[in-house]
Amino acid sequence: MDYTHFFLVATATLGFISISKSLFHFLTWLYAILIRPTKHLKHYGSWAVITGSTDGIGKSMALELASNGLDILLLGRNPLKLEATSKEILSKFRNVEVKCLVVDLQNNTGDEIMRKIEEAIDGLDVGILVNGAGVAYPYARYFHEVDLDLMDSIIKVNVEGATLVTKAVIPSMIKKKKGAVVNIGSGSTVVLPSYPLVTLYAASKAYLAMFSACTNLEYKHQGIDIQCQIPLFVSTKMTRMKASLFVPTPDVYSKTCMKWIGYEKLVVPYFFHSLQSFVIRAIPDVLLDSYMLSYFLYWRKRGLVKDSKIKASANSEAN
Repeated sequence: MDYTHFFLVATATLGFISISKSLFHFLTWLYAILIRPTKHLKHYGSWAVITGSTDGIGKSMALELASNGLDILLLGRNPLKLEATSKEILSKFRNVEVKCLVVDLQNNTGDEIMRKIEEAIDGLDVGILVNGAGVAYPYARYFHEVDLDLMDSIIKVNVEGATLVTKAVIPSMIKKKKGAVVNIGSGSTVVLPSYPLVTLYAASKAYLAMFSACTNLEYKHQGIDIQCQIPLFVSTKMTRMKASLFVPTPDVYSKTCMKWIGYEKLVVPYFFHSLQSFVIRAIPDVLLDSYMLSYFLYWRKRGLVKDSKIKASANSEAN
């Protein structure tokens, strides 16, 4: 009887702790969404540095930070796109300054990337860094089907690039004891248990999540807030998806990102993505794994068909 009583008490206690933990996380999320104020971003510094700043989320983050009064340093490999983005920002926000830096995260060496950025930010009060540059698969494929060029670009841009840019910028933040770093992650690694046939991309984003969590602990006491912001699907050139309530445009998504800068080390900033993540996490992993594999096998098949048509067309033109 004593053992039965102990078992019931232990089970009830564990259940209470589990429910309390879930309730605490839910109430904390509601507070962050509805009540918690947005931080004054210029407190970190007057300049924001953004990689991947000429397209998608990176470009929209640059525009949104400019709307908050920050001067912008745009990083990218295409000088024409950088100039176009710069003109767009200046046409909308005449009270900010914009600089451009041509840097190729894929083809420049680590030393070149570090040197270029260190020279560009010398004398600037850099308060925020957004690592938005990223490379993804053209379509899903098995790991052994990934060619070396694609493998190299994913690792160099998604992993090495973000690491090197952060390493170049963070010493200036340490000197003034304040700063914020935002790494753009992916729901493929935080919300879902697996992301088959897009393995290298998901693994590179998993690195960013852990990199953010660890560096956040390392530099929090020095006034530097480092976080990984997790989008699910956003309507960009990379995803090629139409905008909807659950697939926001980069502009809509980036507006919500501002509210979360400087807080938790790992966040899903867009409200409807948060709702999706709550539902997805309630589904058993075995079901999600099976669905994701079937989903990406379908897109692999479509990608192969498209590739074969392109090759056939090229061959016919050559003949």
